Amino acid sequence: MVILHVKHNDQNQFLFETTLKTPIEEVATKIAAIYNGRLKVGRICSEMEELAKYGTLHPPEILGLTPEQVEELKLTDPWGEKCIPSGGFTVVKDPIGRRNGKQPRKEMQDVLNNAVKDAKEKISKNLVIQHKCLDMKTVQEAINILKGATMIVYPMRLPPHDIIRMEFENIEDLSGTQASLEVIDPTVAQLWFCGKEMYRDGKLIGDYVGKIENCKVIVKLTKRGQGPPAREPIMSEEQRKQFMLHAYRRQEELKKLEADDDDTYFNSEWADSNNLKKTFHGLKNISWRPGK
Repeated sequence: MVILHVKHNDQNQFLFETTLKTPIEEVATKIAAIYNGRLKVGRICSEMEELAKYGTLHPPEILGLTPEQVEELKLTDPWGEKCIPSGGFTVVKDPIGRRNGKQPRKEMQDVLNNAVKDAKEKISKNLVIQHKCLDMKTVQEAINILKGATMIVYPMRLPPHDIIRMEFENIEDLSGTQASLEVIDPTVAQLWFCGKEMYRDGKLIGDYVGKIENCKVIVKLTKRGQGPPAREPIMSEEQRKQFMLHAYRRQEELKKLEADDDDTYFNSEWADSNNLKKTFHGLKNISWRPGK
């Protein structure tokens, strides 16, 4: 069993379990799929938080228009009338006008928000610290948690144009968005180990990490053509801060010693060159006080 500590842009992503005899092609494809799955969960969670606050998304023809323009053009949102959250709603206007403002009741908000919390925990980067591996099955479980919560709150399903529903049905359109730049096509995903490219030409994991099956190594995920990623720093950010703090304290101590010209230490017992002689002659601790 080989544990791959996957990083992207020097940030921890997840741990992936494999074997020495697994082809690089297969590993790179699976790692890219998990990476993209985590991004999908993140996008859905972000939209579901907005869903809990402001209701379903306006149809494309209304998005970006002011209420006056909608009224002037006589546009309507039929899905907004159909997709009513279970238990009713409270009107809370969306400040950016993306959603219809039909906020679910507190109980249904909790259903959505709790699902978001559970899903995030399943694919959290903290799993790396906890030494827990991540696979596509766990990512799908996170998506199912989110999907189940929306079905509870919106049993009639979300409008077909709502981003959350499109994400669930894998028909989301990310073109022209920042999210599209983050996604890595599994066919062009590239892994790097110790600054060397792990070629997808029939090579195995063992061809790069050695012959010891029970090991843990760091690999970095990039897109093909991006070039080698930056090497790992010699020390972590916390170690660097501690080193700088120690250097600063040492510098301040040296400044104090340099500025201290006090020579009163010459009166100290340890500075007396005749101290040993006095000890042998019994001349120590003698009081010269005159008698009465």
